[in-house]
Amino acid sequence: MNFDSLLTNPWILVLALIFGFVFLVFGADGLVNGASGLAKRFGVSNLVIGMTVVAFGTSMPEFVVNMFSVAEGSTDLALTNILGSNIINIFIILGLTAIVYPISSTKQTRDFDIPLTIIAGFIVFVFVAITLPFEQERGLSRLGGIILLLIFVIFMAHNVKYAKQGTAEQQDFQPMKIWKALLYIFFGLVGLVVGGEMIVKSAVKMAQDLGVSDAIIGLTIVALGTSLPELATSVIAAFKHNCDLALGNVIGSVSFNVFFVLGASAVIIPLPAYIGIELDSIMATSGAALVWLFIKTNKERQLKRWHGLVFLLIYAAYLTYRLMSL
Repeated sequence: MNFDSLLTNPWILVLALIFGFVFLVFGADGLVNGASGLAKRFGVSNLVIGMTVVAFGTSMPEFVVNMFSVAEGSTDLALTNILGSNIINIFIILGLTAIVYPISSTKQTRDFDIPLTIIAGFIVFVFVAITLPFEQERGLSRLGGIILLLIFVIFMAHNVKYAKQGTAEQQDFQPMKIWKALLYIFFGLVGLVVGGEMIVKSAVKMAQDLGVSDAIIGLTIVALGTSLPELATSVIAAFKHNCDLALGNVIGSVSFNVFFVLGASAVIIPLPAYIGIELDSIMATSGAALVWLFIKTNKERQLKRWHGLVFLLIYAAYLTYRLMSL
């Protein structure tokens, strides 16, 4: 589907971006529901479904946008979609959730997930901020992508082991009729493909029309749009005072985005550094470090309401600086 001819009108451009996110979110939800129902129909355990179908499905928005970005050659958008999503996940989503209701942490999250997220950010920073001896330019090379994917395998293996010990919550997935599940999967895939193409094309055109880089659009509009599922889920859970797993889910999403989505993107095409990427990667890394510090310095091992306010203020300062430096 070619949207290029329709994106000359600014109103159509905005509508294309909005509907792209709608298609993307509902497409991911349909794919997860259909695949989960189909897997359960064939006797797959809740554990395996949760660790595969659901885990991959919740990162589908970022993954699809990145695949279209690398296909279009918009490597800046591919990088900023992930860095921006991770920054928003920590500073905005955890910030808002903590303000609504304090977020509890589990030992698994404190001792493994958050430190791994910090390591993920550091690895990305090293590749994008330093020209390594075996690389020709700064950025995430195919080698860097392979390293991230290898760590992703370790990350998944650890989570499977943790879940099998019975210390991780498992959802109760219900079987679905085969025809219904296939219908969900089909329309889910259509939604993801159509939504991904609409977002990438409209975001690139918007950047050109506004005279800003793909990186800025990726860090803000696209990153926020692909983080909508996590935002809605976490805030709703907070209002229900049921956000003890919100931290683990958000941190898990951050790790998944870096190790799997960014790793796979770099393997397909090297992602060169863009102007300002050092600050963006530092923000993503320091956000995870700040989460760990806040949790470790109170006896309840929680993110308090004032922690959430600090996150929002830091993000406001960061975004203001990035926009003023254009």
